[in-house]
Amino acid sequence: MAEKFLMPKLSPTMEEGQISRWVKNEGDAYEANETLAEVDTDKATMEMTALQGGTLLKILKQAGDTAALGEAIAITGKKGEDISALLSEVASNGSAKKEGETARKGDGETLRADTETGRKGDGEKENKQDDKAVRTSASKSEPVPSSTPQSAVRNPQSDNGRLIVSPIAARMAADNGIDLRNVEGSGPNGRIIKRDIEQALESGTQRPKTKDQRPFTPSTIVDASPYRDEPTSKMRNVIAGRLAESIGPIPTFYLTVEIEMDNSLAVRKQINANLNDDDKISVNDIVVKAAAMSLLKHQWVNASYQDKNVRFYEQADIGIAVAIDEGLITPVVRGANLKGLAEISAEIKDLAEKAKSKKLQPEQYTGATFSISNLGMMGIKEFTAIINPPEAAIIAVGGANPTPVVRDGEVVVRSIMSVTMSCDHRVVDGATGAKFLQTFKQMLETPAMMLM
Repeated sequence: MAEKFLMPKLSPTMEEGQISRWVKNEGDAYEANETLAEVDTDKATMEMTALQGGTLLKILKQAGDTAALGEAIAITGKKGEDISALLSEVASNGSAKKEGETARKGDGETLRADTETGRKGDGEKENKQDDKAVRTSASKSEPVPSSTPQSAVRNPQSDNGRLIVSPIAARMAADNGIDLRNVEGSGPNGRIIKRDIEQALESGTQRPKTKDQRPFTPSTIVDASPYRDEPTSKMRNVIAGRLAESIGPIPTFYLTVEIEMDNSLAVRKQINANLNDDDKISVNDIVVKAAAMSLLKHQWVNASYQDKNVRFYEQADIGIAVAIDEGLITPVVRGANLKGLAEISAEIKDLAEKAKSKKLQPEQYTGATFSISNLGMMGIKEFTAIINPPEAAIIAVGGANPTPVVRDGEVVVRSIMSVTMSCDHRVVDGATGAKFLQTFKQMLETPAMMLM
């Protein structure tokens, strides 16, 4: 029986998705586990894979189109079936929009997801849409490079022309040094897609520039700065929404402490002397371990406000802020209090690499109990970070810099690191936050305390 294929929820924060490309064409038959399309979400490009076989009878949303959760993007069924009634329903009464609203209300339903390695049965969940189930996995495609916008590139050599390009094509072009302005797009409205880049690579040639493409020459007299508009990525939209959600309704206060890092730096040097270059630990790894151990001693900081109750967590799942081309994402080190420094270091490196290549699975970047944002390696001395709801706190870590201090009546030089904690006052009181920072400071100034 023919049925509508609805836009699934591919990540916890997703409200809509953009069709990157259809792997199957209209009329194509597919088997269970075959990929039907690639969808750009707020976090990654995901492969949408069928759980049962059928035929792609009609594509309702073309490559480059955006659809809300639960909105019909295609019609599937058996070859030769009459789909006129379904087409009429979608076109005439706006059922796709209504279904999208219903899907958002039903966000409690989760979607069955497998990783790229083909793991099955580990926490798999199903989301049935009109008796149609889909499986998703992280796409093998890489992220869009910072030099190329996710969905469109401004052509500086035409007054108002735009090169419409899929994220995968943009990445492939950047990796292979291909000028997108010289590629003929075969997608909808001339959109440059993956196969266009593949063809350019195979042929070794690119579409020659047209005569009206002239080198950009800036004017010698400028009244106002020139500018360009680029579509906001899904990830940047989510970041903007969550930060507005955090700084508005959450009563936040800040506590700053200075920590002598000389002993921690000495321990790091001793450990790294016995490790290969690829396995060496960082100051941030020690900070994560110290925070995790401190959280166990201060349960009100390792908690979250839940409207009618406060939820206390029994282990420290630490979110590590990682900067990527499109914004910020916080992969989670689960049970950091139970892991050694070498294990924490290896896990953070693996998660950071997956974050930058947009291969993180939802369970790898959601559900932290506490977060750390470290800009010390970028020369930042002190800053404040915004709480990531529903967590109760986040610490902002600056660099450890040689600083003259007075000890026993003498001026000596110590490596001083500034740490500022942002606290949700609904959960963390001033004294509670201060006691946590005292313990955190003791852990770093006397690293042996982490063994207690």
